[in-house]
Order: sequence, then structure tokens, then C-alpha cells
Amino acid sequence: MSDQFAATAMLFGQENLQKLKSRRVAVFGIGGVGGSCAEALCRSGIGAIDIFDGDIVDVTNINRQIIATLKTVGLNKVDVMLERLKDINPEVAVGAFKLFYLPENAEDVDLSVYDHVIDAVDAIPAKLELVCRATALNVPIISSMGAACRLDPAALEVADIYETSVCPLARIMRSELRKRGVPALKVVYSKEPPVKPVSSPAQTPDSEYQTPPPSPPLIPNSEFRIHRPLRLPSNAFVPPAAGLLLAAEVVKDLLIM
Repeated sequence: MSDQFAATAMLFGQENLQKLKSRRVAVFGIGGVGGSCAEALCRSGIGAIDIFDGDIVDVTNINRQIIATLKTVGLNKVDVMLERLKDINPEVAVGAFKLFYLPENAEDVDLSVYDHVIDAVDAIPAKLELVCRATALNVPIISSMGAACRLDPAALEVADIYETSVCPLARIMRSELRKRGVPALKVVYSKEPPVKPVSSPAQTPDSEYQTPPPSPPLIPNSEFRIHRPLRLPSNAFVPPAAGLLLAAEVVKDLLIM
């Protein structure tokens, strides 16, 4: 391995670094959670990382997303992330896909090629589709639950979805996955109750944002929108902390495979 992984080699050993270099993972959603997760995976020496997101960097992302700066506003998130990962490790193989993963296009993505899948998307139909397909293929997957409307990164935990509490998103996922017969799912979630916003979220023009074709909602009357959730209050520490926890769990899982 290159010198940038010397400190990691002291902790994991060269044999484990070579194991990580041979692994291929997919990160769905390159926002506040997924962006930090993808970067941590790259810095850990993962050899191949495929990133999926159809969004562009918005100025409102700057407060929490590792790829968001004034210079990257308006650029495709996966393009910015690809360049950043290559700056960290030129040898990493990065597949950048401008795609909102949805039940309608799930057949276009072959999850069986991955050693691990990371779900960092917001739309519930996408999360359910990812989990169900990965589970059916016996591909390890980990999901992020709600990170917005929280203040305390120390309240984040790793657990099975059926052992979660407090988080509204986790509650919906538990119910829907139980209906689908999914027996288990490792998640990162917060035990901090969501805080109430002190003011209404600012609205910014979305004229350049292209949403996918509409699909019928799977969860009626949910507070979550199907394709692009409402802009919710967030900060610079909880979403990235969730992303780092996701990456840590993936690395540990890959090293015991």
C-alpha cells in the first residue's frame, strides 16, 4: 500500500489492508451522511467504490456535506465526490453514477457484484428496495436512519432495525421490512428525539433539479416525500458522524469476511 495508509497498516496490518484493497462497495446517496462515509472508506483503503446520486450540490448543503463548497455549488455530487476520492487515493477505482435509485430503475443496478452496500438515501421506497434486494442476494447492507433534526452525535448507535427506538424513520422501516419478511438489518440511528425547528426552513429555487418520474407512495401520510424529502434542519456534526459510523461498520464487516 502507499504511504498514505501507513498509519492504518500499523493498526490493521498489511494483510488486512490488502483485503480491503480487493473489496468493492457501493454507497447510495452522497449527502451529509453518504459523502462522509464514502470518504472514510476511501481513506481506509477500500479498492473500489461505486457512488450513486442524481443530485447536484446546493448552497444549502454547505453546512454539513463534505463535498459542498462555494466552488462546487451546481456540480453533480458524484462528480465532485469522484474527484475528491481520487485526490485521496489515485489508485481507487470509482464508479460515479448520476442516478436516484428507485424501485423503477433498481433492475439497472446489479447489487450482486458488491462486497457491501451502504444505504444513505432519504426516500423510503429506495431504502426498502435496496434492503430487500441486497438481502435476497445475501449481500451485506447497512442503512442510515434519520440524521436531520438532531443535535447530539453521541446519541448515534449501531443496532439491528428491530432493536431501534425513538427514530421516526426507523419506526417506518421496521414496519415495512417486517411486512416484507426481512429478518434483520444493521442500521445507524439516533436515540435523540428529533428537535423541533426554531424557524421554517429556507426555500431555494429548484429549477435545475430534475426529479425522477413520479411513483405511487408506499407509505401514505408519511412525513417523508417519495423522491426528495423536505429540506429539514441539520448541522455539521450529526450527519457526518453517522457516515463515519457506517464506514467503520463496513470496514469491520469486510475484515471478518
